[in-house]
Amino acid sequence: MSEASSLWLTWYGDDFSGSADSLEALARAGVPAALFLSPPTEAQMARYPGLRAVGVAGVSRSLTVEQMNAELPPILSVLGRLRAPIVHYKLCSTFDSSPKIGSIGRAIELGLATLATSFAPLVVGAPVLGRYCVFGNLFARSGAESPVFRLDRHPTMSCHPVTPMTESDLRVVLAQQTSCPVGLIDAVALDGFAQVLAAKIDQEIAEPGKIVLFDTVNDRHLSTIGEHLSRLATISPPLFVAGSSAVEYALVRQWRSVGWLPLHASCPPVQPSCPVLIVSGSCSPVTARQIERAREASFVEVPLPPEAWLGEDDMAKRAYQEVLDRVLSALAARRHAVVHSALGPSDERIAAGLLDRAARLGRALAALVKSSLHAAPFRRLVIAGGDTSGHVARHLGIESLRFVAPLAPGSPLCRATASDPSTPVDGLEVVFKGGQVGGEDFFLRAAGMLSPEAPPPRAPPGRARPSLA
Repeated sequence: MSEASSLWLTWYGDDFSGSADSLEALARAGVPAALFLSPPTEAQMARYPGLRAVGVAGVSRSLTVEQMNAELPPILSVLGRLRAPIVHYKLCSTFDSSPKIGSIGRAIELGLATLATSFAPLVVGAPVLGRYCVFGNLFARSGAESPVFRLDRHPTMSCHPVTPMTESDLRVVLAQQTSCPVGLIDAVALDGFAQVLAAKIDQEIAEPGKIVLFDTVNDRHLSTIGEHLSRLATISPPLFVAGSSAVEYALVRQWRSVGWLPLHASCPPVQPSCPVLIVSGSCSPVTARQIERAREASFVEVPLPPEAWLGEDDMAKRAYQEVLDRVLSALAARRHAVVHSALGPSDERIAAGLLDRAARLGRALAALVKSSLHAAPFRRLVIAGGDTSGHVARHLGIESLRFVAPLAPGSPLCRATASDPSTPVDGLEVVFKGGQVGGEDFFLRAAGMLSPEAPPPRAPPGRARPSLA
């Protein structure tokens, strides 16, 4: 890799909130980056001069393997032709996937074949998000205030309605999704001698078609991983990497160390905006607590019944209109409004339309947002739920997103550019919030009522961060 390269990185995100997570990691470090909703054309790229990183926000986390086979190769081919030395398949830091839905193993197979590369580093642990990979096992917080859980004992991921994670060893999870061999660079190796580590990495990648998982327990590991990702990218570009936003955090550390980026980059605070519209398709208990906190702060709560988005008959139209009327009334009174399809994983509304929930719910929420934009004076939108957010954004006609300000690690405030600049979507401030992201006051912060959220507290020196509970 050289600084003179036009692009340093391209990425595809398997959901929208996760795609914005990578955008934030880059933009906060001073990397000029843009996130598109489809692979950018030459004409679009010309309208964004000076970019060093380009992303495409996708929805593969909610796709079947057959749908991924059709969706991913054309997009990855375009990203490869942009000639960045690294192409990143960005996945959720809680490894949401199964052999049939959102298969990370299949995504890696498609990336290796499309980009004609022989190995794929995999980096999942992201300490800033409360995600840690230890001897191949993944641990994660459940919201900013929670303790750290092993993935198969995580209060949300272990009982996810679509992709329940019943195993914490990511090598075992991948073995159910791909025939690619999976190696491991563990924390002991990462903390060892540099020459020994480099030799071990080179030995692991020598086996054709291999996935090489890297442990990540702390920021020091990220620095080491970033150094080796840059080194591997010079051997046989483009380097295809799978992983969470830990990939961006690792590369940023390397780019700083070689002088491509300043050591510190300032970020503006989130300015107040009123009213704010929040639409949630999340089933997470973290989002449920955030909705409850917003209600306590006098946000207008508007439950979305299944009949308002599942049917086409008169009853469905009446139910939808009732929801829209309540939203418009709140916004006209300059009150923040939060529309939700579920309050936590036990909400009885979740079972309705489960097989194609994300797509159908996304269309309904997008229609609600569009109607509200044309009738009410709001300029900030929050979309909660990684699976539904992509469908909402696509139906809104968003072309690209640029970073504005940090809110909580993984869910920044962005500004949308619309494919049709004459629509009210153009210039709209948007937040894509993953189900597990943020503290209980996240929606208050999104409205600019509180200061930006700090990263999760660091563990005291000498104490291990992950809990084996």
